[in-house]
Amino acid sequence: MSSRDSILKAVKENQPEKAGLPDISVFKTSTQGSLSKFAAALNAVGGKIAYVSDYGEILHMIKAQYGDHAKVISPMKELAMLCTENFDLSTPVHSLHDVDVAILKGQFGVAENGAVWITDKEMVNRALPFITQHLVAIIDWEMIVPTMHDSYELISRTRYGFGTFIAGPSKTADIEQSLVIGAHGPRSMTVYVMG
Repeated sequence: MSSRDSILKAVKENQPEKAGLPDISVFKTSTQGSLSKFAAALNAVGGKIAYVSDYGEILHMIKAQYGDHAKVISPMKELAMLCTENFDLSTPVHSLHDVDVAILKGQFGVAENGAVWITDKEMVNRALPFITQHLVAIIDWEMIVPTMHDSYELISRTRYGFGTFIAGPSKTADIEQSLVIGAHGPRSMTVYVMG
């Protein structure tokens, strides 16, 4: 028997025992305290949070914060009266270059890192949440999951073409090791939690 054959034979004879898939039920977590953890995580990454009961409050708060002269875009019908321009699939991407405020509905939030999951269904145009100066996301309070494990379980049940987790405003610290907010995306992110 050649050296090669003896090595291959030894490898075949010394295989590890087959093991079943790991039990992922250990990742099941309580949702208790998720809202306060979400708020703390979002604040830690530079985002802001506001608690509202309906879209009327959001309309009032956005008008008060950004005024009448901001270019506001949202695909949400509930907030159409805030929009300064029509926005749909036919909107040319280059017309988004001067958007001041983009308002998007998030599917859910993640408590452990303050992230909001938004898909192409909510954003209409993939560039919108990244090209705007100020990003506003709206989520329902009961749609805050404790961990990323829980979020991936939710994501696996839905169909989407593109999705992203967004946590706070754009940040980078690679320029002279100094934190810069808004260098590559929104300068601010506010999450309105409804409920």
